[in-house]
Amino acid sequence: MSERILLQGVRPLGGAPTDVLIADGVIADLTPAGSPAPPEGVRALDLSGQILLPGLVDLHTHLREPGREDAETVRSGSAAAALGGFTAVHAMANTDPVADTAGVVEQVFRLGQEAGYVDVHPVGAVTLGLGGEQLAELGAMADSAAHVRVFSDDGKCVDDALLMRRALEYVKAFDGVIAQHAQEPRLTVGAQMNEGAVSAILGLRGWPAAAEESIIARDILLTAHVGSRLHVCHVSTAGSVDLIRRAKERGIAVTAEVTPHHLLLTDELARSYDPIYKVNPPLRTDRDVQALRMALADGTIDIVATDHAPHTSEDKDCEWDAAAFGMIGLPTALSVVIDTMVRPGLLDWAGVADRLSAAPAAIGRVPDQGRPIAVGEPANLTAVADDDEWTVDPWAFPGPARNSPYRRMTLPGRVTTTILRGRPTVVAGDLQW
Repeated sequence: MSERILLQGVRPLGGAPTDVLIADGVIADLTPAGSPAPPEGVRALDLSGQILLPGLVDLHTHLREPGREDAETVRSGSAAAALGGFTAVHAMANTDPVADTAGVVEQVFRLGQEAGYVDVHPVGAVTLGLGGEQLAELGAMADSAAHVRVFSDDGKCVDDALLMRRALEYVKAFDGVIAQHAQEPRLTVGAQMNEGAVSAILGLRGWPAAAEESIIARDILLTAHVGSRLHVCHVSTAGSVDLIRRAKERGIAVTAEVTPHHLLLTDELARSYDPIYKVNPPLRTDRDVQALRMALADGTIDIVATDHAPHTSEDKDCEWDAAAFGMIGLPTALSVVIDTMVRPGLLDWAGVADRLSAAPAAIGRVPDQGRPIAVGEPANLTAVADDDEWTVDPWAFPGPARNSPYRRMTLPGRVTTTILRGRPTVVAGDLQW
C-alpha cells in the first residue's frame, strides 16, 4: 500500500484553506483546514497558506537523451521538471538518434519510468531524421508502448506543404496532433535575432516576424482543409496571435503555446551580446510580449510550454554568432507565469491550472494528468508558496546545463512540494531520493 499523506492548510486554486488526504495514489478526502491531528500512519506536510495546483504538464521539453547526455539526460531533466512543479513532460524528438521510430520513443519512455520524477511522454518526429523529406513511422509510434499522440520536428519546420498535409491527414486516424515549429527557412538563413531596430543597431542579421506568421497562416489553411489538429509551438509575435485568433473564430482545430521567456524578455537584452538570450524563435519586442500576455489571458493562446533547451557551456559560452539557440526553463516556468500573468491580474489560479496543466494534458491526450483537485482524482499535485521570492541560481539545478536567462533574477513563487500519483517527488523544495 502506498504512503498516506495529509497536506495541511493548502488553498486549492487559491480558495479556502483545506486539508487534503492522499491515499493509494488518489485524493481521498478534502476537509476544511484545522481538522483533528492526522491518525497514526499518515504523513503530515504543513503547507499552510500555500496554493495547491494540479501537477503541471509541459508539452515542449528537450531532454537530449539519447545522444546529448552531456547537456541533459531524461533523469536530470525529469528532476528539473519536478523541482518546477511538473508531474508530466513531453520530450521532443530532436535527439540522436532522432525519435522517429517505435524503438526510440519506447527507449525514452522507459528512461522516464526508471527516473520516476515525472511522467515522460515522448514526442515523435514528423519526418525521418527531421529531414523534411519523408514521413516517419507515425502509426508505429502511436501504437507503441509510448502511446505517442504528439508529433513534431521541433528545431526544424515542416516547410514542405504537401508533406505537412499528409502528416495532418495521417494522425487523424489515432487522434494525434502535429506540433509545428513555424519558421520559413528561406526567410531565416543566417538570422541571429528579431528583425527590428535593435538588430539594425547591433549589426546582427534579423529574423522577421513574417517567417513565423507565413507558416502559421499556411498550416491553418491546411488544417481546415484536412479537418485535423494543429498545435503551434512557441508563438512569439503579435501577428501570429492575430492569425490564431481568427482561426479559432472560424472553428479550426488549432491550439498554441507561448514560452515563459517570450512572456517576460525582449530583444533589448541582445544589446549585451550575451548568448544566454539567443533563442529560437528569437526574443521579440515589448509590443509582441504584451500581445502574447493578452492572448494567454483570453485563451487565444492555450498553454504555457517551457521549450526547456539545455546546452553545454561549450555550446553556449561563446560569441553570439557561434552560440546554440535555447534556454532552460523547467525550474522557473511557474514563477515567470506568476510574475507576468498572476501578479498583474491577467490570470487567476484557476487560469494558471488550466494553462499549465489541464489544457496541455488535453492537447497531448494524457488523461490522468491535469485533473481537477477533487476526491477520487489522481494525486498529481503541486504546492507553491506564492508570496515567497527566490533568486535564480542555475548552478543549483539538476543536470549539467546552466543556460538560464533568469540567473541572479529574483522571481516570485517557490514550488515547495510536487506529488506524482500520491508519491512526493519534491518536499520542502528538495528532491526526494
